[in-house]
Parts: sequence; structure tokens; C-alpha cells
Amino acid sequence: MHIEPGVVTGAKLALGTFTAAGAATVSAKLVWESLVQRGAASLIARSAIATAATVIFFEVLPHVAVGPSEVHLILGSTLLLMLGTAPAAVGLALGLLLQGLLMSPFDLPQYGMNVTTLLVPLLLLHAVTSRVVAKGTAYIDLTYTQALKLSTTYQAGIVAWVAFWVMWGEGTSMTTLASLGTFGVAYMTVVLLEPLVDLAVLAGAKRLAAKDTPLLDRRVYAA
Repeated sequence: MHIEPGVVTGAKLALGTFTAAGAATVSAKLVWESLVQRGAASLIARSAIATAATVIFFEVLPHVAVGPSEVHLILGSTLLLMLGTAPAAVGLALGLLLQGLLMSPFDLPQYGMNVTTLLVPLLLLHAVTSRVVAKGTAYIDLTYTQALKLSTTYQAGIVAWVAFWVMWGEGTSMTTLASLGTFGVAYMTVVLLEPLVDLAVLAGAKRLAAKDTPLLDRRVYAA
């Protein structure tokens, strides 16, 4: 989902700053709500876990260059389900920043675009989750179909934003559109794999039965 250097250049880079600011504003509201509900210690701990996980997703898990970007197993729905939306947002933003600062400084000019690509679909997923998962259902009881709907929402959002940034930078030539099509098809592997990861992680949480831990979102166990 990284927008490669040179795809968007010059004054067009500024748009990423504005979209990232908008996503950060909405995320800040959720962070504040989480702080009030669970306290600073829980929020910081869950955000730290999400940050470390994000760096691992980008640097350790397999990722391949396809078309105009890279296909990553980002596991945004996993972070949201296990840790909550606010810590997931903080973790994705900080993890991406740390990766840029420590390992890929050439990605920093694209940071606004890349963080938008991660956060806006996460915020959409936050809204969709309340519709897909009924109030009486704890996350540990999710079905594959429900997990697939959540994964599809997040990954489709990522593909849509990548397509937008590429067309914003390079236009809509047949070559560009064909490249984006290849990228979108490749991302279907992530859409199918992520629900399995979600269910495996939730199954592990079910076995642990750590209902009152401040390290997980309350909804993991609470219906």
C-alpha cells in the first residue's frame, strides 16, 4: 500500500498532508474517548502493542511489489478487533512513521498519503463493525463470514486510496489503470487470508480468557 517515491510529486504532495490531518482529527476524537473510558495506562499499552505490530507487519511479514505499490499483510481488522480503533489508529500512524525514520527515509515525503491510506479505511471499518457485529456478540464469537466482511471493508479501502493516489499523480492512462488492476487483484489474497488470521487470534484470546486485561479491547470478551 506504500505510494512509491516519484508517483506523486511537487505541489500534489500537499494533498496528502490535508487528508492525513483530517484522518488524524477524527482519530484524535476516538483516542480521547478511549482515554476517558479505559484510562491512560491501557491506551498507551494497547497503542504500543499496535505500533510494534505495525512495524512487524511492514518489515517482517512477506510483502511484494505489485503494479504501482506493494502488497502487505497489514491486518488492520485484527488490530481493531483486538486492541480497539483508537490504539489501532495510533499504532498504524506511529508504526509507519518509525518505519520511515529508521528504515525507509525515502518514504517520508509520502507519509501523509500513506497514513491516509491506512487510517481512513480503519475509520470506515470502525463504522462498519457496529453493523456487521451485533451488540450481543463478543468478538471472540465472530464467524468467518463476519470477519471476511470486515477484512473486505478495510482492504478495499486501502486499494481505493492507492488507486486514487496513483491516478492523482500519474493520470488515468490505460497503462496506469492496467497496473492498478493488477494491484487490486493481488490484494484479494490479503482479503481472503486476513479473516483466517483474525479468527485464529480471537481463538487464542478465547483460550486465554483474559476478560479484564487492559491490554485488549473490552469488546473482545464483552457482548
